[in-house]
Amino acid sequence: MDKTEKDFILENMMIEYGNELVRLAYSYVKDTEIAKDMVQNTFIKCYKNLDSFRNDAQFKTWLYRITINECKDYLKSWNYKMVQVKSFMNETARSISPSVEKTIIDKYNSEEMKDTIFSIPKVYREVVFLYYYDSLNSEEIATVLDIPVNTVKTRLRRAKQKLQSMIKEEEFNGR
Repeated sequence: MDKTEKDFILENMMIEYGNELVRLAYSYVKDTEIAKDMVQNTFIKCYKNLDSFRNDAQFKTWLYRITINECKDYLKSWNYKMVQVKSFMNETARSISPSVEKTIIDKYNSEEMKDTIFSIPKVYREVVFLYYYDSLNSEEIATVLDIPVNTVKTRLRRAKQKLQSMIKEEEFNGR
């Protein structure tokens, strides 16, 4: 594959998947600028490895996999852990807005909803994000996360249960 062809393919992927990948990265790192950096790193890796892409998967799932790995590497880094320790010392418990799936989807942009979603464990948060916000089906999520389809379905079910109980608790407390 020559440079011009690689440039063309990369440019099209950036246009088609750029915003989705930033949202995906944001769901992991919870910071817009860092999410953009993760996606930039994804496209750099994509460009460097475009010749070795085997076409076993779609470009979209390949890019999702790279982005998720970038984010996980960042979250393991010493710098990130130090930031988390400092913020943990300063943060207080956040409230949860009422209503389950529909509210979560409709009000994703509200800070309270983001806090609610980010308060569930990462294994649940990633399937919720991929399913509800990126509209991937269970099979696509399984491919992206490299886990069995039944595991995806179980995690989705448990995530819904966790979110529902958190919201009911919030309603009970009158917030």
